Amino acid sequence: MESRVNSRLFSSGQALLRRVLAELERVTGTPPGITRVAYGSGEQFAHDLVRDEAAAMGARIRVDAAGNLYMSLDGLDPQLPQIVIGSHLDTVPHGGNYDGAAGVVAGLAVMADLVEDGIRLPRTLTVMVTRAEEAAWFPLSYPGSQAALGLMMPDELQARRSDTGDTLHEHMARAGFDPAAILRRKAQISPGEIEAFLEVHIEQGPRLVAAGRPVGIVTGIAGGFRYVDARCIGRYAHSGAEPRFSRRDSVLGVSDLVQGLEAAWDQLEREGKEATITVGRIESDALQHGSSRVLGELSFTLDVRSSDHATLKRIEAQIALLQAEIGSRRGVEFRFGPAFTWAPATMDAGLISKLSMSAENLGMAVPRLASGAGHDAAAFSQAGIASAMLFVRNENGSHNPDESMDVEDLDEAVRLLGTFVRNYDND
Repeated sequence: MESRVNSRLFSSGQALLRRVLAELERVTGTPPGITRVAYGSGEQFAHDLVRDEAAAMGARIRVDAAGNLYMSLDGLDPQLPQIVIGSHLDTVPHGGNYDGAAGVVAGLAVMADLVEDGIRLPRTLTVMVTRAEEAAWFPLSYPGSQAALGLMMPDELQARRSDTGDTLHEHMARAGFDPAAILRRKAQISPGEIEAFLEVHIEQGPRLVAAGRPVGIVTGIAGGFRYVDARCIGRYAHSGAEPRFSRRDSVLGVSDLVQGLEAAWDQLEREGKEATITVGRIESDALQHGSSRVLGELSFTLDVRSSDHATLKRIEAQIALLQAEIGSRRGVEFRFGPAFTWAPATMDAGLISKLSMSAENLGMAVPRLASGAGHDAAAFSQAGIASAMLFVRNENGSHNPDESMDVEDLDEAVRLLGTFVRNYDND
């Protein structure tokens, strides 16, 4: 992305988003890709960067007990619930620059354009930056958002960061925040203060690319469950001496499980039901495996997602059936360990309608699509807050260094979001 920007060619918002994205890439690049660790120096640099941008345009700044950042332009009536635009700034290890950050800078760009045009909205507009959204660091669903809403369970503060092994509580305290307030489940922002929560995010799949559209409106966010420490346990044996009838081969056990889940997925698709089933890692013990051994143990991960709760329960039941059948037939045992779960979320129909009307007024053709990945907007929706999302076209998926969002597509999302915000109380 071109980092040298002639701001005279752009509105204040367009110049801001190019400037901030370029600086994030420059400072937090870890070839290949970008790394901004949750509650680490990269995430903190990003928070400081956007905070300074917001302060320079006169925004009121607040940081809560979990380290979430709020940047507000006060409205004409401070008693009205506020519009919150939010996303995160942490990344997965060696990910892309736009996952999360695009949504934060989109909110700041809307704010900058309001300031440039001398517009003060009827209600306060807040850009919120949540902490630790990427579960690559802490095995939790939206911990920053959950902490902000007073919904984080005390035991979740004992979740350990994947690289340090230290707890979330320890990382919060080390960064100068107040985990004790989070332990008390004290809301840092209450649902009654929020009129609507909106999140802009790159699409992490190919649908907008295939449709040839820069922006889409999200209808719902998938829930799911994930096993991160699953194991298939058989018995090690000599590859030449162990006959087939007595083998307890973990490789064949995991292979049968994958094939069984693939068949279940095929059946769901024939019925028109959407889901994803992913085995993201399969590993053997390097001290035990060998070319002349029947493998006695494999560890693996299993990730299942759907926007339909009944479909998730159906897949969960199928896993239990496969576990029993394959275990008996192959002489292996599956130990899945604890499940990391998160609930599906439906986006607010009224906000979707308002976004669609704004798009129509701008002459934008904006398709509707579901999100297979999780987002902070799901936490706000589950808390009873009207929530909506915009997706921005992005090639090459996400959670990898090859994310490829055109900044002009983000301009279109900002144009739509800005129109929505300016007209919200006029409809």
